[in-house]
Amino acid sequence: MQNLGVIVTQATAADAVDAANNALFTTNNLWILIAAALVFVMHLGFSTLEAGFVRKKNVVNILFKNAMIISIGLLTYWAVGFNLMYPGVNEGGFFGFAGFGLNPGADGQTSAYGDYTYFSDFIFQAMFAATCATIVSGAVAERIKLSSFLIFAAIFVALSYPITGMWKWGYGWLDARGFYDFAGSTIVHSVGGWAALAGIILLGPRTGKYTSKGIRPITGHSMPLAAVGVFLLWFGWFGFNGGSVLNADANLVSLVFVTTSMAAAAGAVGAFFSNYILTKTHDLSMVLNGILGGLVGITASADSVSVNESVIIGLIAGIIIPISVTAFDRMKLDDPVGATSVHLVCGIWGTLAVAIFGDFDDAGTGQFADQIIGILAIGAFTFIVAFALFFVLKVTIGIRVDAEEEEKGLDIMEHGMRSYS
Repeated sequence: MQNLGVIVTQATAADAVDAANNALFTTNNLWILIAAALVFVMHLGFSTLEAGFVRKKNVVNILFKNAMIISIGLLTYWAVGFNLMYPGVNEGGFFGFAGFGLNPGADGQTSAYGDYTYFSDFIFQAMFAATCATIVSGAVAERIKLSSFLIFAAIFVALSYPITGMWKWGYGWLDARGFYDFAGSTIVHSVGGWAALAGIILLGPRTGKYTSKGIRPITGHSMPLAAVGVFLLWFGWFGFNGGSVLNADANLVSLVFVTTSMAAAAGAVGAFFSNYILTKTHDLSMVLNGILGGLVGITASADSVSVNESVIIGLIAGIIIPISVTAFDRMKLDDPVGATSVHLVCGIWGTLAVAIFGDFDDAGTGQFADQIIGILAIGAFTFIVAFALFFVLKVTIGIRVDAEEEEKGLDIMEHGMRSYS
């Protein structure tokens, strides 16, 4: 009778452990799915931000590109990208591939990368993948051919982004070295920034932007739309960074929410003062991009720095924004939305900030070297691939609309419709 009681007690304890594990798994999985939905909202943010920063004759074109980017991104990431980025083999390597399509394995449930389902893993990562192409969309706005951009986006999201992503997040050679990028200051944002820079160089500036008399501002048509876009992006960043914890750990997710928001707020203040010193104006576009710069800057280290340090990281990112925008303009690199300053320059800063502020075993000189190597390797690969793609498109089907199309606007010439009646 006593032995039976022991057996019953053990069975009850085992059931309780199983129930607790199932509850934890369900909670983690639910948070990853919520985070994926938040990152999806970022695509709405990018759409409205870019639409606000371009002239009204090009708004339909911007919205069309953003609608197609998320659609193309999901399909190409499903077809090849996910298994390029997370091959599950070749740890410490430069390249791996686990086959076409989705391969959930025997149980069809558990991800190899965290305590959630395989399908949750895919949809969360797929939302990230399209982001880098969206960054390019804004930078090359108002003069790129729609067909050329869509071809570029499809190839870039399918191949280039996953390969460099695998180097860190798929346990590749940069991960083995100790390079750290929590949620993608380099792996997502700088990748988009490098590709944008390649496109800008080959496209050239918008007609009339740079004249013999100097730089002629070409203002966007709707600052309210741009502001809404930035707030949507800030909202979505809670999923972008918070979901990158890869579980629902209460303490760590809470910390990430706070460091993310404090960096964004400090970015706005940094851009406010920096721009006023440079121009003696209160430019809303600079403050909006300062918020985004702070968000990009903290993305590499949101889980590994203190709240005080996150404020410093965001503040410096915000200060960088007006300086960088001015520098790119002086080099006659025309970026209508400031994507290269926000995502490339602040992405580099945020990745370096890991070594300055992050708490790692290899902190100091060694970590700084690892971060530099990661920035240079990913930057060089991405820029070369993007430049090659844009160059091939330029010499074959062309990448820039003609002067008449640019003057009349891409909405009418590419889509046969207007954004406003």
